[in-house]
Amino acid sequence: MSFSGYDGSMDQRPAPFPATLTSPGSDGAPFVALLDLADLPPGSMRRVTRGDLDILLANTPLGIVAIDDRCPHMSAPLSIGSLDGCVVACPLHEGQFDLCTGEPVRMPTTGGLDPDGVYHPTWSPAGREPKVDPPGLKAEARRLTRVRRLRYYPVRIVDGRIEVAIPT
Repeated sequence: MSFSGYDGSMDQRPAPFPATLTSPGSDGAPFVALLDLADLPPGSMRRVTRGDLDILLANTPLGIVAIDDRCPHMSAPLSIGSLDGCVVACPLHEGQFDLCTGEPVRMPTTGGLDPDGVYHPTWSPAGREPKVDPPGLKAEARRLTRVRRLRYYPVRIVDGRIEVAIPT
C-alpha cells in the first residue's frame, strides 16, 4: 500500500479493519481518488457518490475508513448521523456501529437479530414512551431483521488524496 504524502499522524492513514469484512469485489479493485485529505478533518464524515455507489468516508481516531453509506440495519444514510470517535449513530432507528471493528455497539430501537443471530427486543430511548410492538407481519419482519456487520473498502492516501478500491 502506498502512503505517499502521509506525515505519520493518526488522522492521515487508513484505519485497520478485519480482512473478513472487506466489501465483496473490492479486493484487487482499482483505487479511485475520492476526496482531498484536507476535506476530511479528524472527527468528520463525508458521503461520496460514484455511479450508484454511495460511500461514507470517516476520519476516526484510528484513521480513515470507507464503508457503504448505508446503515447495516435498514439502509438509512449514516452520513447524516453522528460520529463520536469510532462510533457512528444512525439517524433512523438510533443504532450505533463501531467503524473501527465493524460491530454494532447498540441495536436499533426496532430490535431484531444481531450479526450473530441473537434476538434483541424493541426499546425506547430514555425519556420517551415505551415502544408498542403490536403483533402481525410487521412485528415478525422486525423480529427477523438481522443487523449486519459493516463492510469496508480498502483505503490509501496518495499525494494528499483519499483513494478507495471500488469494485468495477
